[in-house]
Amino acid sequence: MAFTAYDIEQPYGPLIDTTVRVATWNVWGRYGPWRERERVILAELAAVAADVLVLVEAWEDGDATQAGRLKGELGLPHHVFAGTGPDGGPRSGIAVLSRWPLAGRAERRLGDATGWDAGIALFARAEGPRGAVQVFGTGLGWKPDHSLQRQEQVRDLGGFVRQVADTRSPVVLCGDFNAPPDSDEIRMLTGRAAVAAPGLVFYDAWETAGDGTPGHTWSATNPWTRPVLLPDRRIDYVFSAWPRAGGAGHPVRCELFGTEPLDRIHGSDHYGVLTDLRY
Repeated sequence: MAFTAYDIEQPYGPLIDTTVRVATWNVWGRYGPWRERERVILAELAAVAADVLVLVEAWEDGDATQAGRLKGELGLPHHVFAGTGPDGGPRSGIAVLSRWPLAGRAERRLGDATGWDAGIALFARAEGPRGAVQVFGTGLGWKPDHSLQRQEQVRDLGGFVRQVADTRSPVVLCGDFNAPPDSDEIRMLTGRAAVAAPGLVFYDAWETAGDGTPGHTWSATNPWTRPVLLPDRRIDYVFSAWPRAGGAGHPVRCELFGTEPLDRIHGSDHYGVLTDLRY
């Protein structure tokens, strides 16, 4: 019987030393003193210096867009947006911003597309200097009792990833999932429960490369969050698909940002997540 050669020391070949920086943040639309918050958001994101950025609850209002207001200062000239809202009125949704050109844009409503707590996903392929980075931004239903609905949304999300992404380039899935790591919907993504689509398993960047703390992104330490009286939870994630050759897509660093106020103002009711992935 012949056995396929397997290098136990380098199963992916020599590991890539270079990285791509990916960040995600739920920026809380235009709630509260949003203009003052936006100045904080801009300062925080400038310090993060991401190559690819996914914003959740980004806004678009006619010709004015939050991504358009931020991209020049952040050095992220390319962006796409998908959102929901009244015809001719402001929309809230997902924005993907990139240092490199974006191609292959697609979007998908998740779960009950007519329901008010439906999810949304946006795909774009960042054409970086060392090949494509396939980026999915998403926001799932928020209600604490909607785990079953979020599981349906995750299955739709898995089918969407399978439809538009290839298996050669890194696949990154970012956003606000409104569910903690031990929930059924997150376990579906990390292979701890029946997966959302055949062969589709993601690494949780915080679990893989965080600092070992709970990493709560929804926290009562944030004055915007405290009045809601929900428990502290980690509900915002950067996921990366099973590593490609050279370990491409594997998380090597993960941190929170936006955790401290600037001029006594927090940028959002969520904290952001930044990750460096082999690329």
